[in-house]
Amino acid sequence: MPPTLASLVHHSALKLTVRAGEDRLDVPVRWAHASELADPVPYMEGGELLLITALQLDAEDPEVMRRYVKRLVGAGVVGLGFAVGVNYEEIPKALVDAAEEEGLPLLEVPRRTPFLAISKAVSAAIAADQYRAVTAGFAAQRELTKRALNDGPEGLLAALAGQVDGWAALYDASGEVVASAPEWAGRRAARLTPDVERLRERPAPASSVVGGEGREDRVELHSLGAGRRPRAALAVGTAAALGTAERYAVHSAIALLTLTTERSRSLHAAEQRIGAAVLRMLLAGQPDHARAVAGDLYGALLDAPFRLILAESASASAARAHADGHARVTATAPSAATVAVPETNGDPLGGLAEVVESAAARSGESVLVVPDGERLVVLAVDGGAAVAACGEYAAALEAARAAVREQPAGDEAELVVGLSAPAGPIAAGAAYKQAEQALSVARRRGRFLVEHEELAAGSVLPLLADDAVRAFADGLLRALHEHDATGRGDLVASLRAWLSRHGQWDAAAADLGVHRHTLRYRMRRVEEILGRSLDDPDVRMELWLALKATAGTGE
Repeated sequence: MPPTLASLVHHSALKLTVRAGEDRLDVPVRWAHASELADPVPYMEGGELLLITALQLDAEDPEVMRRYVKRLVGAGVVGLGFAVGVNYEEIPKALVDAAEEEGLPLLEVPRRTPFLAISKAVSAAIAADQYRAVTAGFAAQRELTKRALNDGPEGLLAALAGQVDGWAALYDASGEVVASAPEWAGRRAARLTPDVERLRERPAPASSVVGGEGREDRVELHSLGAGRRPRAALAVGTAAALGTAERYAVHSAIALLTLTTERSRSLHAAEQRIGAAVLRMLLAGQPDHARAVAGDLYGALLDAPFRLILAESASASAARAHADGHARVTATAPSAATVAVPETNGDPLGGLAEVVESAAARSGESVLVVPDGERLVVLAVDGGAAVAACGEYAAALEAARAAVREQPAGDEAELVVGLSAPAGPIAAGAAYKQAEQALSVARRRGRFLVEHEELAAGSVLPLLADDAVRAFADGLLRALHEHDATGRGDLVASLRAWLSRHGQWDAAAADLGVHRHTLRYRMRRVEEILGRSLDDPDVRMELWLALKATAGTGE
């Protein structure tokens, strides 16, 4: 504990007497300072015990003393020591009254007690408190290190919570809580995920304080990791600001968790190299060799149906589309910071890798993540948390894009993902082709994610979402639209109704609410305007696809 006015009053060698402010003696004293200036406030920092003999003061003038004491209180002076027997035989009543009025503790200093003795007592108490704090900090460091070695991050957090008399929580790279102490703190920590995500946007090391000032508690957030992008985060919640000893404990925990994080990064790189070898063998049609290399690390993944996920950044995907001669649908998309996914910092593939790896780690399932140039290849358990997290990631980006479509065009979807059907080790090559096909369709449609099963079990109509197809459709139907714009009939709607009813005049006329003779007349006008016969099945097919391609485009 730092020295207080009470501890100085109880110091047997100082012989101090309280003359005012008896109820405020528990205030800590940061320093003891002697000054005979009529206005020492410009030289005060707050927290001082000011020692005076009133050489330059008219201590018997009530108005002067009220102004003097009020200034001291406003500057944060915590106490006033008045030496008697020097200029005044006793403390003037004007000063006592002013101190009582402002609630400033006033201590009478006897003549035989030099100010230097008080300064030494304060200095010695501060030094002793700092020594205790440093000693406690080193003890906390030893305890935290021991718990980290024996019980991992969970044990470290439990020890840290005890050291700070509060709670502690650890977040992974995606901002999810992976461990907390005590157990109830997990709910409190989960509510801070948005604050952790904002902290991740800043280069490591970074920290911030949330709460406090009458709120639930005061929480310090610290990023973990030696690289530019934080790998994890630590939250420490307490009822009040941390003291010196508690600060040592928190810094020790940050160092230990950072060391663990960086060590995990090295292990992750080694695991990734093994994963790349496993993937190469699977795609080369060598599942037995792949199993042998996978061992316990990825063996469980190869024992159950898996999905192959293939992802590209938007820039790489656009380049492929251009090289293939495909027109790409431009998609407006916000940065990942505006959706419920980790900040990518210009690395959308890295963001997706963090999402699937964090989800797999939380669920205890294996996942194989291999960067492949401008692509990312992922093998994940079919129906598992990693596949679900990938879908949620894409859905969040899709939703954010839909919410900001009024923004100026030009920004592309920052990620394109293709997902294969469930497969096993023998069919890994086929799964890769399926993922590539789904990726190609996602690229052409301007979507974030497409599953191969959509292509196999779905409709050919979504494939019409292509600029070239739409241009053909617009050209084919333009004359009919121009005719309808003059108000001389509704040929486009009539054509759609007639084709949808497979040329059945009565049914189509009933849908339109017109007589069948009126519909027959309109269809003859369609043939005349287009110069094509509706008896030709190829013509009917092209017109129907053109109507589908332009549906919902404001025709």
